Amino acid sequence: MLPQQVITAKREGEALTREQIDAFVAGLVAGDSRVARKPAAAAESLGWTDAQAAALAMAIVCRGMDGAETLALTQAMAHSGQVLDWRAAGFDGPVLDKHSTGGVGDKVSLMLAPLLAAAGADAGVIVPMVSGRGLGHTGGTLDKLEALPGYKVDPPARKLQRALREAGCAIFGASDGIAPADRRLYAIRDVTGTVESVPLITASILSKKLAAGLSALVLDVKVGSGGMMRSLPAARVLARSLVEVAGAAGLPARALITDMDRVLGTSAGNALEVQEALDFLTGRAREPRLQAVTLALAAQALQLGGVAAELAGARQRVQAALESGAAAERFARMVAALGGPRDVLRAPGLATAPVQRDVPAPHAGHVAQIDVRALGMVVVALGGGRRHGGERIDPRVGLTHLAVPRQAVLAGQALARVHAADESAAAAATAAVQAAYVLGEGEAPAGARATPVVHEVLP
Repeated sequence: MLPQQVITAKREGEALTREQIDAFVAGLVAGDSRVARKPAAAAESLGWTDAQAAALAMAIVCRGMDGAETLALTQAMAHSGQVLDWRAAGFDGPVLDKHSTGGVGDKVSLMLAPLLAAAGADAGVIVPMVSGRGLGHTGGTLDKLEALPGYKVDPPARKLQRALREAGCAIFGASDGIAPADRRLYAIRDVTGTVESVPLITASILSKKLAAGLSALVLDVKVGSGGMMRSLPAARVLARSLVEVAGAAGLPARALITDMDRVLGTSAGNALEVQEALDFLTGRAREPRLQAVTLALAAQALQLGGVAAELAGARQRVQAALESGAAAERFARMVAALGGPRDVLRAPGLATAPVQRDVPAPHAGHVAQIDVRALGMVVVALGGGRRHGGERIDPRVGLTHLAVPRQAVLAGQALARVHAADESAAAAATAAVQAAYVLGEGEAPAGARATPVVHEVLP
């Protein structure tokens, strides 16, 4: 089947057949020079060029895909490489995971994985959490963990399985053999303006999760100025697509739509977020909204995975795992098993930025609005994210002590604290943070209520 036939069909608004979609996915792998050992279907297929793949992606963005097409694309990409089988490796309990669509200060995975492992230990729960790196204005879980000296995000299979046996959880990156078609297609979409398509987003997220051999999946769909979806209706569309396609593929899933109109927690930046996660797990400090999202996702995952029959019972398990220190202990075991500090709870070895300065409010008033995406880009500009492929991350930099919506501030009072590598970077970040905050006159209007951190749960 010629690539141009498939491209033309979608360009004309036709629904692609499973055979056409299979040919496209096999062609992605066949045309990928990084895949050394190609699956039989790909080896026998005509390799698609980057231009052809980009043309079909743009046709999908413009013409859309129905549920059957999205399911077929998801399943084909999931099976374009290795599909993990945890039972064959000797694990008999529920295999749980979560995925977030990305936000600023979203360090939930760091606490959620050990929380699930501890709360579901008696049921044999394991959490093999396949995570990614920062993208655009959002931070990446792998970049955060690499702020811990020695932590390996790409462990060999034997070391990964040992971590799961010792800690019940492991946060790591997808190998080249996991959904290679998605890896290539995403790289093409990233540079061709074809990222924001619900069918393509759905297939990209779920193909990797299906290949990870999960029993249940919870999804955190962020909505607001710092999220992928800017409006609640748009977030609902993506959440429904993810849940419905996952279910049709045999993976029980549930989606929470959560707020991203402010930074989640009190920090944004790799080492800074790891420290906040450690403070959360050990009980030194727990920002209420971060705690609400983390515990809600954990409880939903335990119930969905069959560990608890009722949501109330799942919440009790999660709270007990947190308060007893069992979740913190699981995190410490995971870090040690994957090469990080042996005593991470007490001596994480996180580097600190040499320049730290507060960002003064230009005048008195209250925080009326925050451009959270802009704050994410401040972290990137400081060196905490990548502006182009291959750029090195500075784990030390970022923002802390961030002012929140409706907070009253005096002239000169801190809106945030900048952590920078040098004075010039700190000065630029200070100006950018000030520009990201809109201050209203006087105090916040009486009766104004905080936006709920969890908007909805689907289904």
